[in-house]
Amino acid sequence: MYTASTIRVELTSWQAGEQDIKRIRTAVFVLEQNVPLELDFDGLDPECMHWLAYDSKNVAVGTGRLLPDGHFGRMAVLAASRKRGIGHAIMKSVIDTAVTEKLPKLYLHAQLTALPFYSGLGFTCYGEEFMDADMPHIAMRLNLT
Repeated sequence: MYTASTIRVELTSWQAGEQDIKRIRTAVFVLEQNVPLELDFDGLDPECMHWLAYDSKNVAVGTGRLLPDGHFGRMAVLAASRKRGIGHAIMKSVIDTAVTEKLPKLYLHAQLTALPFYSGLGFTCYGEEFMDADMPHIAMRLNLT
C-alpha cells in the first residue's frame, strides 16, 4: 500500500476490485475518450495485478493494471480527481511492486498526451508512434535492474 497525504493506493485483484475498476475505466476510457467497451475490457483483467487509488473519503478515483509480462496499462483517474498526484501515486506503487516481483522492465503504451508524465517517472520511448483506439500512442519502457 502507498499513501501520500490524502491518497491511498492499494494493490488488488480483478475479483476484489472489479466494480470500482469498471466504474473508473468506463468513465475515463469509454465515456470520456470514446474507446469501445470491448477494446478496453479485453478479457485480460483476471490475470493482471490491479491498483486502486482512494481519495480522502475512501472513494476509488484511479486505477491501473499490470500484466504478468510487465506490461502496464489501463491507467485511469477520474476527471474531477486529476492534477492531485494520483497517477504518480499509482505508478510509484506499481514500480515498487515490479521491483519486489523482480521484473526486469516495465512496458507501456502511452497516449502522446501522457508522454511527459511517464518520462518524468523515468520511462523512455522506443519504436514509432502508432494509433490505438483512434489516439496516437508511443511504446515506453522502464528498466528496473
